[in-house]
Amino acid sequence: MIHVPASAQTTHQFEATEYYNTFSFAHPPALRIRPGDRVVTRTIDAGGQDWNSDQVAQGPNPQIGPFYVEGAEPGDVLVVRLEKIEPNRDWAYSNTVLAPYAADPSFLRYEAEDEARRERWDVDTEARVARPSTPALRAQGIEIPFRPMLGCVGVAPPRKEAVWTATPGEFGGNLDYFGMVEGVTVMLPVFEPGALLFIGDGHARQGEGEVLGNALEISMDVEFSVDLIKGGQIRWPRIETEDAIIVLGSARPLLQALQHATTELQRWLIADYGYDERGSSLLMGHVLEYEVVQVVDPHFTIAAKIPKSFLTR
Repeated sequence: MIHVPASAQTTHQFEATEYYNTFSFAHPPALRIRPGDRVVTRTIDAGGQDWNSDQVAQGPNPQIGPFYVEGAEPGDVLVVRLEKIEPNRDWAYSNTVLAPYAADPSFLRYEAEDEARRERWDVDTEARVARPSTPALRAQGIEIPFRPMLGCVGVAPPRKEAVWTATPGEFGGNLDYFGMVEGVTVMLPVFEPGALLFIGDGHARQGEGEVLGNALEISMDVEFSVDLIKGGQIRWPRIETEDAIIVLGSARPLLQALQHATTELQRWLIADYGYDERGSSLLMGHVLEYEVVQVVDPHFTIAAKIPKSFLTR
């Protein structure tokens, strides 16, 4: 792999005027940026409402972008560093009923979907907590601390596909990974010239599995920077944190998502950390961790994770 040295950083202030409900090569670039550049922007919520509570787009998950990264070509790796993710209004919303795939069918009351399905949450940006606005729910002492994240980070998909923004895949997209938080580095395979990066779907917090079918949906202030690895040839989204390396695999059934994530993690260990097939297998067999990311989207997502403390080579 050849890492493209970052040029002198340019900071772009970007305000979206168009929003998209597909990840696609066909959308015209909203902004052209270079490796090393930083973007300061805002995202709207999954239903299309902005920081002023104005309806500016239709859901689900309207995206801002695409951001055209100069020099990115198919076979490269786009590196996205999430530098700031911060809620920027005083309310959020979520569903109130467990999603069908998250519980035993015999337990679910499907008529509950016709009852009060959506809860509006009061968001305290100073205390960094959210509380349900319905008195009966608030009386139960429910108070959720912030852990802001982006549900969607993706590039234009392969094979000239246009993929609905509810869907994750090898291109990233609606991954809904609760670990997509401020400070992480996201690596995505490039399938189109310029990569065409999209972001959106901010969550003030989301639990593992996204078992409501959504999270604390809210608009966000976002800052990110980009970099480029030439010829990286990765196949699935990778994430690096201060403490771990992580691969996200998406498919149905869930087992196939697990297989994608496991295979890509082993490729990473062999390519970048000096292990061979047997050595990486032994390491994974004893320290690999899985996280059930979400079980509600058209494809399910699994995270395969290894703490960096075990990467001693």
